[in-house]
Amino acid sequence: MSADRDPVPLSRATLASLGPGVRVPAYDVARVRAGIVHLGLGGFHRAHMARYTHDLMEHDPDALAWGILGVGLMPGDRRMIDALAPQDALYTLVEREGADETVTVIGSLAGVAFAGETSAALLDAIDDPAIRIVSLTVTENGYCLDPATKRLNPDHPLIRADLSAPERPRSAIGVIVEALRRRRASGHAPFTPLTCDNIQHNGDVLRDAVVTLARLRDPCLADWIAAEVVFPSTMVDRITPVTAPADVAALAERHGLSDAWPVFSETFTQWVIEDRFPAGRPAWERVGAQFVADVAPYEFMKLRLLNGSHLAVSGLGRLAGTVTIDESMADPRIAAVMTALMDRETGPTVPPVPGIDLAAYKRTLVARFANPAIRDTVERVNTDAPLNVLVDPIRGRLEQGGRVEFLALALAAWLRRVRGEDERGGAIEVRHPMAALLREAAIAGGPDPRPLLGIRPLFGELGDDPRLVEPVAEWLGMLYGKGIQATLDEAARRAG
Repeated sequence: MSADRDPVPLSRATLASLGPGVRVPAYDVARVRAGIVHLGLGGFHRAHMARYTHDLMEHDPDALAWGILGVGLMPGDRRMIDALAPQDALYTLVEREGADETVTVIGSLAGVAFAGETSAALLDAIDDPAIRIVSLTVTENGYCLDPATKRLNPDHPLIRADLSAPERPRSAIGVIVEALRRRRASGHAPFTPLTCDNIQHNGDVLRDAVVTLARLRDPCLADWIAAEVVFPSTMVDRITPVTAPADVAALAERHGLSDAWPVFSETFTQWVIEDRFPAGRPAWERVGAQFVADVAPYEFMKLRLLNGSHLAVSGLGRLAGTVTIDESMADPRIAAVMTALMDRETGPTVPPVPGIDLAAYKRTLVARFANPAIRDTVERVNTDAPLNVLVDPIRGRLEQGGRVEFLALALAAWLRRVRGEDERGGAIEVRHPMAALLREAAIAGGPDPRPLLGIRPLFGELGDDPRLVEPVAEWLGMLYGKGIQATLDEAARRAG
């Protein structure tokens, strides 16, 4: 960018003046209208589902009717909504691999809205029969589930609030239930709720949560939802780190573009969707999405191999003092642990997946995690990844009669981290619904994992199983007694 030229603020009016290195929409963004409402507008959605929809709009003018109204539900979402609104809901997606990057202005958002204080306007928007899909990425915590049963927790504060004022819901589940109630009352066909969160059998989990909350309100409404509403499952995959101020500055410097909240991601992307949309859907298969009758094998593969490895690498990396996943993978000991974890423990629990070479998939994961252009932080992964991505494969491996040496190491790192401080006394922020209890149990147990493993909502019967307790105790004792570096040395020796 020329030193005497200020960056161009992103908006519909400035698209024509952007530099040649920035790809702008080939369609008229002013003609995009909402056919989808998305709850939980964040970086992942803007790098993934909104990107697929944008690509489809580039190919098919009819897809302009499938624009997305992006909604923030949490108080912290207001900043993003306020950033995107003056940009006419346009934003920049920067896809990186090594030294290469592609810069694209995404125009598939028909608008943005903040519903963190009141859901009234959001519910009015969903009332429009043109809205045929309500999608969501709210993380597992947003489903208000009981950690042990993975079913709706009626005592969750948001659910209690929704039951006390059901027509003014605060949770994503409450919004869907009330929106469906209004559809039923008006005689309009229901929309399709579409979850894009990393939860095993995510469509079934969403359906159960919605029907359960509806039944607490009105059994007839619950019966109608159970009979008339379809909840497809999905598998989503794209590493999307949190946007940093330095990224915003680099975009302005390199490309002369001022975007208040761009998104940065890897080039790899995958989306597998069950093809069950009674109200219609975009033809996402034209731009790389895969529609299948059963998403479970793909979802299972990703949760076991990618998500489990991600949490293992990020937990060990945080204890070792690394900031990003690629920095963690630059440590050959952590890379060796990840490979051994997949080859010896999580991989054997994954049955064949149609069209997927599992050995090649595992090699791709190692390369993706090591990509230095994706500055994905260990903090983000440690916060976002549910503990079940370790607990479930542990349970599966033990059912096979196999060992859980490296899964136990990953779990020990998690147990050590939730103490809230590293071995040098530095603070570790732990953002978890049970953070206070976890810290208390970690301090009480120290190298003994049993106080933490005894937290039934997290570990269930596994907390008493010596096949898990013993290897976790060995690794946790090593982390406390010898430190992370000596522990990684021993882990690499065993992985070799």
